[in-house]
Amino acid sequence: MDKTCAPDPDSDRYLVPGLMRGLAILDAFTPERREMSLSDIARTLGLSRSAAFRAVYTLAQMGYLLHDERARTYALGPAVMRLGYGYLATRELVEVALPELEALRNDTDWSAHLGVRDGTRVLYMLRVPSRMGLGSIVHVGSRLPAAGTTMGRVLLADLDEDTMRALYRDEIGAPGAGRGPRDMAELLRQWQRDREAGTVVQIGSFETGMASVAAPVRDMSGGVIAAVSATRAYTDAEEVTPDLRARVRDCASRISGMLGART
Repeated sequence: MDKTCAPDPDSDRYLVPGLMRGLAILDAFTPERREMSLSDIARTLGLSRSAAFRAVYTLAQMGYLLHDERARTYALGPAVMRLGYGYLATRELVEVALPELEALRNDTDWSAHLGVRDGTRVLYMLRVPSRMGLGSIVHVGSRLPAAGTTMGRVLLADLDEDTMRALYRDEIGAPGAGRGPRDMAELLRQWQRDREAGTVVQIGSFETGMASVAAPVRDMSGGVIAAVSATRAYTDAEEVTPDLRARVRDCASRISGMLGART
């Protein structure tokens, strides 16, 4: 980290000096400088050995640094890779999903969406609107109640019961929770049905006059990391056909395959 450009913790009381020091240590490692001793780290950051030691020790205990006791050097650890993977995976997901959502929209003329779970909400990351203008008015960046939306229900279906109970213990039925199950028993019945169904269909239950069908996107571990949906205005329940469900499942399966999942 360039110390001349670093924020000054003395001028901003919300900055955490210890956290800044730890991040500066991680930033000091480069492709040309992959291993450093404690003295190297202290010298690079302009710290005393004792000031550097506490931060280096903490980072090593958490897996962000690896300590070679024989060489008395440190290198970046696997926890750094996990952080980077999370960022890269999000970018990869969007890049992979966009052409598949466009193909789904072109094949069905339903609006196509991609969403991820954010606690008890589903965050809309991509939207490809129907050319007929008959799609949902939900936009990228919208955060809607997961238990009341098709994509959210698909994402919740991958959780275990204990996690569901903990997640909704203080929210289910609370003011502002949005449409969806009114109590824990109803929530868990819906969750069990969704786990067995694979795809989730709603007709007018969240957005009046709209039908939606969603399916899960999986990563190489097999876990559900996102959901895709197709949405449009409906005139009767017959519009949500088995063929449409299959197209949404196929879209999600193709995205999953490109992310390394076995399909």
